[in-house]
Amino acid sequence: MRRIHVGNALSAFGLGFTVPYLYVYVAQVRGLGAMTAGLLLTVFAVSALIVLPFAGRAIVRRGPLPVLLAALVAAALGALSLGLTGSAAGVLLSAAALGAGQAVMQPALATMIVDCSSADTRSRAFAMQFFLQNLGLGIGGLIGGHLVDTTRVSSFTLLFAIEAAIFVALVGVMATVRMPHAPHVEEAPAPSSRGGWRELLGNRAMVQLCVLGFVLFFACYGQFDSGLSAYGLEAARISTSTLGTALAVNTLVIVVAQFAVLKFVERRRRSRVIAAVGLIWAVAWLAAGYAGLGHGSQATATAAFVSTYGLFGLGEAMLSPTVAPLVADLAPEGMAGQYNSTFALVKQLALAVGPAVGGPLGASSHGPYIVTFLLFSLGITVLALRLGRRLTDVQDRPWPARGTRVVARGGAAAEPVTAEA
Repeated sequence: MRRIHVGNALSAFGLGFTVPYLYVYVAQVRGLGAMTAGLLLTVFAVSALIVLPFAGRAIVRRGPLPVLLAALVAAALGALSLGLTGSAAGVLLSAAALGAGQAVMQPALATMIVDCSSADTRSRAFAMQFFLQNLGLGIGGLIGGHLVDTTRVSSFTLLFAIEAAIFVALVGVMATVRMPHAPHVEEAPAPSSRGGWRELLGNRAMVQLCVLGFVLFFACYGQFDSGLSAYGLEAARISTSTLGTALAVNTLVIVVAQFAVLKFVERRRRSRVIAAVGLIWAVAWLAAGYAGLGHGSQATATAAFVSTYGLFGLGEAMLSPTVAPLVADLAPEGMAGQYNSTFALVKQLALAVGPAVGGPLGASSHGPYIVTFLLFSLGITVLALRLGRRLTDVQDRPWPARGTRVVARGGAAAEPVTAEA
């Protein structure tokens, strides 16, 4: 588990190390223009959407570790070639390899956590994963920003070479992991990928969780770097430095609050925790509305806007030990990889659609933007409560069952643990 957490931290570090600087690298440093840079970001996202459906099936059939190692090699090759190539075609192909590799890492690492944890430790393990991911992203972005120089191509070549070296080193670390359960082809629960998808889509609770997950990522993560930032600059008249401060406050709240809220969260019904997050984010959007549409001073508008990001961080800290373990508990035995990859695919879709919808709306239609995402946040609460009615008691609230019962997977009822077991 310690090695898996190292993998989470380093993969997030690599992501934060280079991704914030992809646009300026392609458009300005390589001189390929804004259109190529925008297309690169699109390729980065689309490649993730293409590979994730296949990644889930590969994890089920081969186990998460081989899939993770393949993803790390692809990401390393993509990062290294991205730093060396100067042509538009080379840049786009490199971005596809890097984006696909980094996308597959997430469900592979999540499945490894599921296989290496029990109902007693799973919530804490996923909380640690989220904590390290945010820490890695923050530190990676900070260090990467001090290394790059837009007047020197060599500084970006060094940046991508370091990222590639991190992924290669991570291959060595993860290759030493011995998984307690690694599925083989003959153990796969269905003979075809179509059967696996049919089984997943027949799990009504999982389908509802995917719908809920889309709204969660669309209304929060999909707005951070697009609609909400555009709204803050245009409506609240905040400076870019204040926007940076707000993002830092978001990370700080997650880092500080993650384990403080863990004991509170893991003793309560998961559906009600997610419902509470919807209400917290509704308050966050009200604060954002006051920042841009109220008539207070610039100081109060700035404070309200920064508090919006802080409230989002609090909700994220509550979700990390809640949603990912729920995905694992809904998966039938041996299908955790398929379920994790599907949920990762839902996340990628939301992150692709969120900026496309929120960016223009936040920049020009300030009132409708706030009302829209206030309603989405309240929708999270409604969807979470509806999901709770479809979950079994041990899926929704596994804490009382620990020690005497096992958390059932795939919707089956829990069974008592005998003395022989």
